[in-house]
Amino acid sequence: MSLDQTALYETRLELSGFLVDAFADYPPEELLERLLSGDFEVPEQAVSDDLDAGFERLRAFAADNEGRDVDAVRDDLEREYTRVFVGPRPPVLPHETHYRDDTDFRGEGLAKVEASYGAAGWSPPDDYPEENDHVAVELAFLRHLIERQRAGDEETLGFQRVFHDEHLSQWIDDCARDVLDNTDEPFYEAAAYLLSGYVAFEEEIASQMT
Repeated sequence: MSLDQTALYETRLELSGFLVDAFADYPPEELLERLLSGDFEVPEQAVSDDLDAGFERLRAFAADNEGRDVDAVRDDLEREYTRVFVGPRPPVLPHETHYRDDTDFRGEGLAKVEASYGAAGWSPPDDYPEENDHVAVELAFLRHLIERQRAGDEETLGFQRVFHDEHLSQWIDDCARDVLDNTDEPFYEAAAYLLSGYVAFEEEIASQMT
């Protein structure tokens, strides 16, 4: 594997890992420490409109919270995550079946998502609290496929392309826009922009390599 390929895989896994952490729950302490210490690197050069906007918001988040106690920052993000995604009446429900017109929320479409996981031999981790069509679970599946690709499993590119076509890319932009419409917290604005830009980036990789 060339240096460029190695760096690309590292970037893909870094971004997918960030997004899983951002949407699965309020962000873990380790991630916040990396962001606030500058250990989470973001590119200086332009990539795409959404990715660039996301990286800009991450820089703003780090600058706004420079010198603050990590626990205090995490408490703020926990409150915002709960308001936006948990409720009692959350404005954003980041589930595929919520955004699809061809299935009921948490209805039969959930089985189709799970069938895509099963076809690739993957099962969601037991510690994920959400249904299997939640954005964090679908991103965790994408991360799993990328890890297998890095190990040389070319078959996973086909699984990834089909997953974009049939599931992930069908609803992510709408979900990201809803997040942006319902928060002014730079961390979650960053997560929304990066979500949209990253999924588009992965879809392009999958289409070019299959």
